[in-house]
Amino acid sequence: MINYQKKNLRIIQLVDSLNPGGAERMAINLANSLLGEVEASYLCCTRYEGMLKEELNEKVGYCFLNKKHSLDFRALNKLRSFIKKEQIDLVHAHGTSWFWGVLLKISGLKIKLVWHDHYGNRLKNKSKNFALIHSSAYFDGVLVLTDELQKWALRKLKCQNIIKLPNFIVDKNRVSFKSKDKHSQKFLIVNVANLRKPKNHLNLLKAFRDFSKKKPNVYLQLIGKDYNDKYSAELKRFIKNNSLSNRVEIISGITRVMPYLNNADLAVLSSDWEALPLSVLEYGLSGLPVVATNVGECSQILKNRGLLVTPGKVGELEKAISEYYTNPQKRKDDALALQSHIKNNYTRAAVLPELIEFYFNVRGEKEYGHK
Repeated sequence: MINYQKKNLRIIQLVDSLNPGGAERMAINLANSLLGEVEASYLCCTRYEGMLKEELNEKVGYCFLNKKHSLDFRALNKLRSFIKKEQIDLVHAHGTSWFWGVLLKISGLKIKLVWHDHYGNRLKNKSKNFALIHSSAYFDGVLVLTDELQKWALRKLKCQNIIKLPNFIVDKNRVSFKSKDKHSQKFLIVNVANLRKPKNHLNLLKAFRDFSKKKPNVYLQLIGKDYNDKYSAELKRFIKNNSLSNRVEIISGITRVMPYLNNADLAVLSSDWEALPLSVLEYGLSGLPVVATNVGECSQILKNRGLLVTPGKVGELEKAISEYYTNPQKRKDDALALQSHIKNNYTRAAVLPELIEFYFNVRGEKEYGHK
């Protein structure tokens, strides 16, 4: 056990928005979970407030900047003043908010800066990396979600204090695997992902169309923020043109997905790329069997505990859904194995002690508070 001390460790999570998303959810999870574990926990939302704000514990110190552009010095000065007033000594920047973390250091603040990389497509999208690589000399520590991102960071970044640390979810409203009500004939499939192109909902809809042709009892819920854009319109057009309106439901504007997961029979992730998707962790912890594309860390999470398919392959996805549909015992066995694995490796109790060790490492306290 780690015997870390709470002495003057005051940490702020820095994130661009509080709209639903993986990086945003992790910023909230961390800010809430650090309460009572460090001297003080804070969160700063720089640009857009959103639905996730309601999940922030009222005891977390909160700062909203309403930043208008990348070099909004009014907002930067507001954040500098907040950090100085609260005597915050470590900034944990999520995703693209690393830029403002660097500006804070350049401005003369005596802080430590940790950057948290959530971007699963970083190795392919090189245009996002140039400024990041050159600014990484200001980082005091880096957290990544996958082996691939860790190898890239060690090779490219000017900060070498880098560790792989998984996402985690708060272990609440968890249920055991649900035996199907013998009087219920409905089979409900869920997908939790904002309606964005990398999530490839269209591939899932095509697989569901093919799978459901001779199965009148199957239904699909797409749960995620609807941006009412061209991508969303394409999905709705496909649903209408394939006479799926009574079988497929799009659910937007919610932050708490567990009640929906607890009513489902199967969960699917159909993304073209991910790092470590929180949705898969939520699926597993809720007691659901999972079909996911083989992206990011999904193979590590689901190894022998779920079904993996190739991204973009409609036939593979349809076949995996059908395999679980026709085999209730496999659904139960895999769901229980996955739930146990996630509880042991991807919850607050499993991840937070290692993160706090890393914070002390960044602070230069090499013994991490050990006896």
